[in-house]
Amino acid sequence: MPSEASLPLAAVYAFLLVLARVSGALIFTPMPGLSASPEPARIFFSLSLTVALYPLWPAVKPLPGMGLLAVWLLAETALGITIGLVVGFLAEAFAMFGQISGLQAGYSFASTVDPNTQADSTVFVIMSQTIAGLLFFALGLHREVLRVLARSLETTPPGSFVLAPATAERIVRLGSTIFSTGLRLAMPVVALLLMVDLALALLGRINAQLQLLILAFPAKMMAALALLAATAAMFPRVYRECAMRLFEMLPGLLGWHG
Repeated sequence: MPSEASLPLAAVYAFLLVLARVSGALIFTPMPGLSASPEPARIFFSLSLTVALYPLWPAVKPLPGMGLLAVWLLAETALGITIGLVVGFLAEAFAMFGQISGLQAGYSFASTVDPNTQADSTVFVIMSQTIAGLLFFALGLHREVLRVLARSLETTPPGSFVLAPATAERIVRLGSTIFSTGLRLAMPVVALLLMVDLALALLGRINAQLQLLILAFPAKMMAALALLAATAAMFPRVYRECAMRLFEMLPGLLGWHG
């Protein structure tokens, strides 16, 4: 008599809960090209990560009803979104750097298509986001995201995560990393371009016959590119410091330590 394969209902519930947590984390995790990839590829990626975490799937006992299961799924999605949102601050910090630097250097007039959102964006912003995406993998932060997900499955049972007002406030305060890190990276460019503007203004004051307006934009663009090339070596260090600070605060936001 042929045997029939059966799957326990508890395993199905555990799979759905872990899938909700992983899918929520992937929404904001700054993986290059993930948001622009086809939907089947993203679904397969989420399913693959969920299956890879099989040894850590929670034991769902007793089995919840459909209403309670829906509440648990919302809680798991909120937990995953919290992880992805905090990690996504890294890419947004570099995007802020590109926005500030590009505006001061005159690159705001040069726009191209953002491969992630398919929307028009400035060249400096896309370049900064690309650098952030490369550093995300070069520094092994994708492994840290997997470690956080695995650790959360061990310490946070299904449906136990609650996005309290205090936690939401801490996440908002943590969002200030975007502006502080972006301004920290852009300050050398802004300072150099300010000196270029002052030099051109003094030359124009000394000799009003000089047509310096046509030289202002090329000079600022070349100066910004030269300084960017000179300071590119500090990007990994700043990115690593920012990432360490964010990952150190994640356990407190998720309600576990270590």
